[in-house]
Amino acid sequence: MIIAIDGPAASGKGTLARRLARHFGLHHLDTGLTYRAVAAALLARGLPLGDEEIAISAACNLDLSRLDRDVLSAHEIGEAASRIAVLQGLRDELVRLQREFAGREPGAVLDGRDIGTVVCPDAPVKLYVTASPEVRARRRTDELLSKEKPADYASILADLKKRDERDSSRSVAPLKPAEDAHLLDTSEMDIEAAFKAAVDIVEQAR
Repeated sequence: MIIAIDGPAASGKGTLARRLARHFGLHHLDTGLTYRAVAAALLARGLPLGDEEIAISAACNLDLSRLDRDVLSAHEIGEAASRIAVLQGLRDELVRLQREFAGREPGAVLDGRDIGTVVCPDAPVKLYVTASPEVRARRRTDELLSKEKPADYASILADLKKRDERDSSRSVAPLKPAEDAHLLDTSEMDIEAAFKAAVDIVEQAR
């Protein structure tokens, strides 16, 4: 059982993926963290971010079941991850590892930008989770403030729009819904309503 979840930043796909994994008793992988983990390993050792062979070597040493979301969410790691994500050889290696993870019994929920289109194109359930940029910026702002971290709504909104443009227009694995993905717009939904809608979609597919 593989559930592929794609969507833009701050759409709620990660929260939804984790809840679906718990509900159905499946493994979970935030594929964005795999790029962040490689970036963190390179930064920790003072290694160059543009060397593809070094990045691939770091990827080969990852344990995808032990990625620390809190540690890897640091801003400087995210910036470094966006720089190494353009390395095609590294992308190929991480996709291979992500597919291996998806193949573990009894199945897995993977979320990211290219799960339904590249990583697991044959997944029996594909969701494309989205929301308006304004709603996503408000959610991200509220999340940061709840953790007593500085947050400026206007800056976050501008950053999300920039990321949307970059993710959707890149030549390699651009962000877009798979042709057979179920669109789930959570702009007017709270997490409970989004979760119920997602469970219904999965149950129908089963």
